[in-house]
Amino acid sequence: MTRLSRRKFILTASATAAGTFLLNACSSGSDSDTSTVEAVDIDPADAPEVTAAKLGFIALTDSAPLIIAQEKGFFAKYGMTEVSVEKQASWGTTRDNLVLGSEGGGIDGAHILTPMPYLISEGIVTDGRKVPMYILARLNVNGQGISLSNDYLDLEVGVDSSPLKEVFAERKAAGQEVKAAMTFPGGTHDLWIRYWLAAGGIDPDNDVSTIVVPPPQMVANVKVGNMDAFCVGEPWPLQTVNQEIGYNALTTGELWKDHPEKAFGMRADWVDQNPNAAKALLKATLEAQIWCSQAENKEEMCQILSKRAWFNVPYDDIIDRSVGTFDYGTGKVLDQPDLMQKYWEDNASYPYKSHDLWFLTENIRWGYLPPDTDTAAMVDAVNREDLWREAAIAIGQESAIPADPSRGLETFFDGIQFDPADPQAYLDSLAIKRV
Repeated sequence: MTRLSRRKFILTASATAAGTFLLNACSSGSDSDTSTVEAVDIDPADAPEVTAAKLGFIALTDSAPLIIAQEKGFFAKYGMTEVSVEKQASWGTTRDNLVLGSEGGGIDGAHILTPMPYLISEGIVTDGRKVPMYILARLNVNGQGISLSNDYLDLEVGVDSSPLKEVFAERKAAGQEVKAAMTFPGGTHDLWIRYWLAAGGIDPDNDVSTIVVPPPQMVANVKVGNMDAFCVGEPWPLQTVNQEIGYNALTTGELWKDHPEKAFGMRADWVDQNPNAAKALLKATLEAQIWCSQAENKEEMCQILSKRAWFNVPYDDIIDRSVGTFDYGTGKVLDQPDLMQKYWEDNASYPYKSHDLWFLTENIRWGYLPPDTDTAAMVDAVNREDLWREAAIAIGQESAIPADPSRGLETFFDGIQFDPADPQAYLDSLAIKRV
């Protein structure tokens, strides 16, 4: 990693403060320059220890804050002039590259499924190799979807999955495998589709086959009949509708309003060795989230994301859900801005510890973690909401800091409640579980 002396940093900051900071948008080959942010003067004591970091992303709309931080120059604004935001083929690839770290040819941090930093830290998904990680911010709330193939179009299934129970049972009795796809075991999409199926009396381990499909491959797989249902983030649910190969049963904001989703996670050793650089990345990410949340920027955001270097999908497959228009593919079209992906408003960026506790509790529910897991200790080790607070203060967003690291009692669409003060009561209230 390139280290920047304090003297060199002062010269660089002074030169760039005079005008707009121009930089290449992405190491993987963005073909245009949209940087519009001016660099700031940085106290030498706060100068980043390094100017380079490698961050991963999956082609999902909730990666927008990291992409926008790169494209618009927010990383460079805070002295992180050599950041690369690199496309990952799957969440498994993201995991493997985080284990390697940039010094081993991998990455330092990523747009990531919220439970993954915990599963990686504990060695659950890394063959026992523990790689401590931190969650620095939540990247978004809402913004995922559960879809069905057109084989089930006549049922017009919505938030209630129970109409599928008998049909799935009949297909299974006839020797047909019923496949429900998600993106990573124990990850957010896995937990959403499991919750939804189980709420309708369908056991996700016994009544269907739960399979892993990388997000960008979801549409292709449903097109050739490889799966019956799937859960993934945008833009893939909308693309499924636009290509008329399936329909959306629900957007996950209907399952749990303003539910937490992706996180900005980094290797703990990188953050500990480079605290100023980590804070610079975090400040840039928070400012990018604010930019993404502003209505006047939505079209430009979607144009940027659609580019070949990033998602390489049509703009029309991204824009509707980003402004709150939901075409379910059944003739139902709703204008519901409150269900769209949020990046900053309604405390979307703050990494509530209570939300991480729910993810870990669900991982216990489905047998990914043992029942005696000390979830509170895990959350305290991984969740760095303290760094988020520091970054928010540094960019003048004190008013965005919640009063408590718990959002309190959460209520799901089926009336089930999660009280972070009593996770066991939540587990006890669930009919289908592995514990």
